[in-house]
Amino acid sequence: MTETAIRHDWTIREAKALYALPLTELLFRAQSVHRQFHPPDAVQLCTLLSIKTGACPEDCSYCPQSGRNGADVEPERLLTVDEVLSKAKVAREAGATRFCMGAAWRDAREGEQFERVLTMVRGVRDLGMEACCTLGMLTDEQAARLKDAGLTAYNHNLDSSKEFYGEIITTRTYQERLDTISRVAGAGIHVCSGGIIGMGETLGDRLGMLVTLSSLTPHPESVPINALVAVEGTPLEDQPPVEPLELVRMCALARLMLPQSMVRLSAGRSRLNREAQLLAFMAGANSIFYGDKLLTTGNPDVEADMAMLRDAGMRALVPATDHAAAGTEPLPVTSAAPAPAE
Repeated sequence: MTETAIRHDWTIREAKALYALPLTELLFRAQSVHRQFHPPDAVQLCTLLSIKTGACPEDCSYCPQSGRNGADVEPERLLTVDEVLSKAKVAREAGATRFCMGAAWRDAREGEQFERVLTMVRGVRDLGMEACCTLGMLTDEQAARLKDAGLTAYNHNLDSSKEFYGEIITTRTYQERLDTISRVAGAGIHVCSGGIIGMGETLGDRLGMLVTLSSLTPHPESVPINALVAVEGTPLEDQPPVEPLELVRMCALARLMLPQSMVRLSAGRSRLNREAQLLAFMAGANSIFYGDKLLTTGNPDVEADMAMLRDAGMRALVPATDHAAAGTEPLPVTSAAPAPAE
């Protein structure tokens, strides 16, 4: 089998041609690429905890944590270090290898709250787990301090294409998202960045998001593929559910365009039956959020997930050797303008 090249010049036209393939052919190609870069029977188990919930100043139309939306989410204070580490221990005992901490901030807070987050990161790493954060936009200094604390990865989703982005968010620009991604990677932290389908975007918007992610050098370490969870009280509450095969095709496209990345089956997974989830794994997804809740929305429970993996003969992925210890720091990300359609 010819080794798949890592490309940064994908076009919308190429992505559409792949998306339109018969599903069996698309899955065959995606699984063939997957096996060149990843074990075919392993899934990364990640747990996501909201460490500061609600009252976010952003106006993201999909998000129940926005203080500008009318969703029934009670604002909560930033959790204590002990509260977070107790949750991390439970996640580790349940089999999770990466612990992700999310705060409903537009920008990462300075002062005592940021110091507390740094202590959380150190504590998670001391438990032998990978640590991930999503705290909003960062400064160069904040990114460097998170790296020094041992942060493994930082999540900052693009959400959609540059063209559709302004339809769902007005309080932060697309370029600001790309700038934060660049700061994170420049500090030597792995980038986790993906998006959401089902918000009213076109197929071109979905593929444009993947084209933009594939234009980054290097590609993101993790690419979450989310299906909108339409929450009452948000502007997108009436959006219809995403068809499972659309999510499967997006996972396959992500695998083909971003061969080395972990493709994470994220929000919306609770609406998929076991067979649809396993089809997504066939398409190249090899990471899931694992536990009872994703920030403020539901998630399949631990026992059901473990039974699904066990019945399919799959296993939990063991984290790779820490990049810093191995002397293979991730390279800084550079971003290009979204690729042309031709």
